[in-house]
Amino acid sequence: MKLIIQIPCYNEAETLEIALNALPKQIDGIDTIEYLIINDGSTDSTVEVARNWGVHHIVNFKQNKGLAKGFMAGLDACLRNGADIIVNTDADNQYCGDDIEKLVQPILERKADIVIGERPIDQTEHFSWLKKKLQHFGSWVVRKASNTDIPDAPSGFRAYSREAALQMNVVNEYTYTLEQIVQAGRTKIAITSVPIRTNGELRPSRLFSSMFGYVKKSMLTIIRAYLMYKPMRFFTTLGCFPFLIGFALGIRYIVLLCSGGGQGNVQSLILCSMLILIGVMIWVVGLLADVMSANRKILQEIQAKVRKMDYELEEMNGKSDQ
Repeated sequence: MKLIIQIPCYNEAETLEIALNALPKQIDGIDTIEYLIINDGSTDSTVEVARNWGVHHIVNFKQNKGLAKGFMAGLDACLRNGADIIVNTDADNQYCGDDIEKLVQPILERKADIVIGERPIDQTEHFSWLKKKLQHFGSWVVRKASNTDIPDAPSGFRAYSREAALQMNVVNEYTYTLEQIVQAGRTKIAITSVPIRTNGELRPSRLFSSMFGYVKKSMLTIIRAYLMYKPMRFFTTLGCFPFLIGFALGIRYIVLLCSGGGQGNVQSLILCSMLILIGVMIWVVGLLADVMSANRKILQEIQAKVRKMDYELEEMNGKSDQ
């Protein structure tokens, strides 16, 4: 059983060694532990620090591509290097390295394929009151969108089984954390969470420049992910509003017409027709989106199988070369 711990990095020379030193060297049930960093276009000595420390694998980007693309490149590299379990953590040592053993335990026990580390948000001193409330609210929205019970959706401290990693897809360029929970929940991948500890802040977060920007991007990510996996429900609900308002206006016009006062309410009839038509059009869009969603699921299954064949073939070629 091989575990690869991956760390996305962007100019992390000052904190990377601290994070690496905190990682476990052995875990019960794990035969081999290897370490991988994703150098997301760093302009400092991040790569040199990683090499001097003894990191086994380095994925290099020539320019910064963002957390989501870096994360997916790391998953791909871990799978190509034969990982049975993949753990993602941060280079700023936000998460306690000793809790990786707790994180992989549900996967070793075959109880889950994805495990999310639940931070003690309310007890985290460097989180402002507003950030704590937004973290709780965002996690609640993700739980509703994904039909899961994950209490800390933005947490980047998570573990994946090989089968789960093969199925992962991220289409937004902002972050992978929220979209993957929606994907896992809606595609019935076994997902759970475990309580973890956090360390003191070594540097400010680089994921967002303002609280408003964070909220806006997070909400757009959640809505987009939900649209990909449950488009019919979304568009059916959306289309009901204009349809019902138009229907009510139509009933009102008929009542007025029957009582002899409908001649002066032609505008209401026109508005009624437009609203009902808008509602029906939104439902048609929902039907088309649902068909596209079904095709997407088929393509994801094909992609996972192709990935698996590709990695297995590469592993066989590697063994034959030896």
